[in-house]
Amino acid sequence: MRACRQAAIATGVTETTRAPFASRPERSRGRRHPEPPSRLRTAFARDRDRLIHTTAFRRLRHKTQVFVAPDGDHFRVRLTHSLEVAQIARTLARALALDEDLTEVLALGHDIGHPPFGHSGDDALAEAMRPHGGFDHNSHALRIVTRLEQRTPAFDGLNLSWEVLEGLAKHNGPVSAPGWALADVDSEVGLELCSHASLEAQVASLADDIAYHAHDLDDGLRAGLLELDAVACEVPMVDALWRAVRAAWPGERRKARLVPLLVRELIGAMVDDLLAETSRRLATLAPQDADSIRAAGQPTAAFSAGMERDIGPLRRHLGERFYHHPSVARLRAPAEQLVAVLYRRLCEDPGALPERWRETLPHDAVGRARHVGDYVAGMTDRFAIREHERLVGPSPVSLHGLP
Repeated sequence: MRACRQAAIATGVTETTRAPFASRPERSRGRRHPEPPSRLRTAFARDRDRLIHTTAFRRLRHKTQVFVAPDGDHFRVRLTHSLEVAQIARTLARALALDEDLTEVLALGHDIGHPPFGHSGDDALAEAMRPHGGFDHNSHALRIVTRLEQRTPAFDGLNLSWEVLEGLAKHNGPVSAPGWALADVDSEVGLELCSHASLEAQVASLADDIAYHAHDLDDGLRAGLLELDAVACEVPMVDALWRAVRAAWPGERRKARLVPLLVRELIGAMVDDLLAETSRRLATLAPQDADSIRAAGQPTAAFSAGMERDIGPLRRHLGERFYHHPSVARLRAPAEQLVAVLYRRLCEDPGALPERWRETLPHDAVGRARHVGDYVAGMTDRFAIREHERLVGPSPVSLHGLP
């Protein structure tokens, strides 16, 4: 305990800089495998660094956000999205006097369980694995950090703090019916799935909402799949912000200079509202510690009802005009086909797995099927395309979309 407190002081983090309801690394519920504390980093800072150094985190640079195997240099992928979420989450945590390192690691890790091809890959793998318990990317994130990352002979996984595991499991709220992967982790570390997570986890989740609403709008406009005038016509909040940006720069006609300001103002509006509503709820709840947040019975971090109404039209517009745009939607079926065929092929012939995966192949049928699912889920878009070409034949998806 003394060494941990000294590490906190060395990094500039002390109890006086955090709110009473913030998570405290010196009071962490610990790790499954006991380790001596770091001399230089708090427990949560150490967890963040461990996550960043994983192969799973590095693979996010070649995993789809919206566009499948994007060939444009400027479109977001899972890695850039995660970095943007972390930036927003850390700003929110600082404003609320929360533990910034815990908030950051949860933001960086929130998408680490995604398979190739975004939600198309999710759906295909969930269907293919349905006879064996299914697949869920949130639960798979827990499987990655507790099982699949193997960076020391001492234990499987990253041996992260309980608070990080809890936040990854419950950042979207309590889990009443966990799937097999999450239930497996919960049976070992006791994640209290029926309660809310820490305020850091709640903030990280809403930072994700802020990032994808603003940045998907940005990507959609950049790709030419969205028209700003049409967005402004259907989304009053965007219309008001766009008018304000143009009024501030009346002589500027280059939208390429003004759209980034619109995106910034949109993020700022959501951040300001989230801080105001969360502060209001905190004043009502008056929590004395992090466990008071968990026991509140409702989310403590939230947008106001007015902001929820304002975001609704933007969410609908993105769904109808961007996520389901023909040029995006036409790749869904081929991507789902690719993942399903790869999974089936490897289940039929596990000998085609890499040596490391063959060596750890379980003997029972369910275990083998889930093992193959782990392998497929870890693939990047481009590696999945190449594996399909190696094992099956010409891929229904190329590195630049449809073949």
